Amino acid sequence: MKRTIPLILVFVFGIFGILPFFLPHPVIQNADEFLRNEFLRILLAFALVLGLGSLLKVHTDKIRRRRENWQYSWALIISFIISSIVGLFGGIEGTGILPTTIGTFSFDIWTMYWNIVVPCASTMFALLAFFMASAAYRAFRARSTEATLLLASAFIVMLGVLPLGNKISPHLPSFAQWIMDVPNVAGQRGILIGVALGALATAMKIILGIERSWLGGGGEK
Repeated sequence: MKRTIPLILVFVFGIFGILPFFLPHPVIQNADEFLRNEFLRILLAFALVLGLGSLLKVHTDKIRRRRENWQYSWALIISFIISSIVGLFGGIEGTGILPTTIGTFSFDIWTMYWNIVVPCASTMFALLAFFMASAAYRAFRARSTEATLLLASAFIVMLGVLPLGNKISPHLPSFAQWIMDVPNVAGQRGILIGVALGALATAMKIILGIERSWLGGGGEK
């Protein structure tokens, strides 16, 4: 029963998720709206609690066992506790029971988000630029015909978006834009179609019970 009931639920709700796209009947559409707007929110709430509990358990275990970089787990747990207290009791923009202002200094949940989370995310993306540059250097080596085409197109596009490209040739920026609009978009569409077909095949395997690895330790049967 531990495996049968989850398989039945996945099959039933998977079919319910597909039907509204093919049957415009009001009963089907209303049921789909209920599942998406009400039932799914309840599941997300339980999933959020489960995910946060799992996060705290993993990092608590990491601190207890003194694993590699366990000091950063303290930063995560302390930040989690502080933001939870401020978010639950401080409300939005200081509307809760917990005071979130000291004079002109405010530390409500939105202030913490815009002044801590957003700058940290921007810093992370800025650091990723160096890793992307390193990966591009390794990828743009003309070891084959495809790699040579990639290197040449990347070089043209980079020159086309720079003011130097317009000085080299007035046609270079337009040619670079053509590369972005035609071959690049065609490649992206091919990749997206392949991803969509793969996602559809995987979803059908899960709904029909062919793929059962999500049950844990079962694999495909």
